[in-house]
Amino acid sequence: MYMAYHVLLLSEIPQAGLKIFNDSYIVQRAWEDPDAILVRSNLVDTDKYKHLLAVARAGAGVDTITVERATERGICVFNAPGANANAVAELVFIMLGHYARRIAPAFEFIRSLADFKGTAEEMHTHIENGKSHFNGFELDEKTLGIIGLGNIGVRVANRGLEYRMHVVGYDSLPTLANMHRLDARVLIASRLEEVVSCADILSVHVPLLSTTRNLIGEKELSLVKPGVILMNYARSGIYNDDAVCSAIDKGIVRAYLTDFPTPALVQNKNVICTPHLGASTAESSEKSTLMAAECLRNYLSYGIVAHSVNFPTVEVMPRRSTKTRLAVVNRDIPKMIGKITRTLGAFGVNIQSMKNESNGTIGYNIIDLDVSISDDVVTMLKRIKNVLRVRKICF
Repeated sequence: MYMAYHVLLLSEIPQAGLKIFNDSYIVQRAWEDPDAILVRSNLVDTDKYKHLLAVARAGAGVDTITVERATERGICVFNAPGANANAVAELVFIMLGHYARRIAPAFEFIRSLADFKGTAEEMHTHIENGKSHFNGFELDEKTLGIIGLGNIGVRVANRGLEYRMHVVGYDSLPTLANMHRLDARVLIASRLEEVVSCADILSVHVPLLSTTRNLIGEKELSLVKPGVILMNYARSGIYNDDAVCSAIDKGIVRAYLTDFPTPALVQNKNVICTPHLGASTAESSEKSTLMAAECLRNYLSYGIVAHSVNFPTVEVMPRRSTKTRLAVVNRDIPKMIGKITRTLGAFGVNIQSMKNESNGTIGYNIIDLDVSISDDVVTMLKRIKNVLRVRKICF
């Protein structure tokens, strides 16, 4: 019997990004027990859904999803890295320019003249006399420090050079692909402290993990140049906000520009907050949704894993002769492959091809067969200790 996959939408999702779902999928905003969830910024408690197979975040951060609990249940969590990179990088320089040239107070000054009663010449004189209050500074020759040289950090670093800035970057685990995209004129620091201590403007571009929470705190802020400008268009929690406010009050930090308002931050006159606008462009929303939807479709239809934050990457399309694909998720411990293959052998099942990858936590196996198999085989695979999930995909 034909069964469609049920995909739950938990956010406002651009329709253009949903076009890749064909008749094998029913996409709606109300499913009590979906097969998959497509989400932007809403909280996702994976324990609420009994038969959930996967969650895809149309964006980069997954701190609103219960990833660890999903992993324990063999639920794959995807994100869309790089889809919003251009939007975020643009916003960094829009806000930096906004602050450097004092655009907001200058704009309010002009708006205050709406009821001006004088002549055009008198208004001109008034403006010329008042504009000295809005003197700013140039980015040229300033040192821009970048923490995190991923898709966004590389774009910010390269654009800083276009403003004739000195750019210094640091990444604890740089990837070869991102390093190839980084302009050779960017200086690479070997330690985070080197960047923190030399930057006139410090911008962070790392995901929020246990290792990056409070990455910039009291200790790091004790190393900064007096008058440094801090920027956070990555994730709330990368900076320790209490330490930042304290450094502002002491005159160490000149300003903090962030996309993540809190009650304490919005009360500080030296903090400029935007309402989490980093990915809020039509182009970014469409690209993020399309990437996330594609991850879900490929996983549900073929068991393919790409751009997952908790599963290893396994990208293998079935052959034309493949009748059945088994996708087996297990804890990454020794002898699991042997247990899985022996179970198949006990049923007289010949393996057409097999691909196994692991990430230290999860082992993921794609096993292709040129025959159909009974559900009894799947049941026995599920009974293997430390197997978290087994899916049978028929072609």
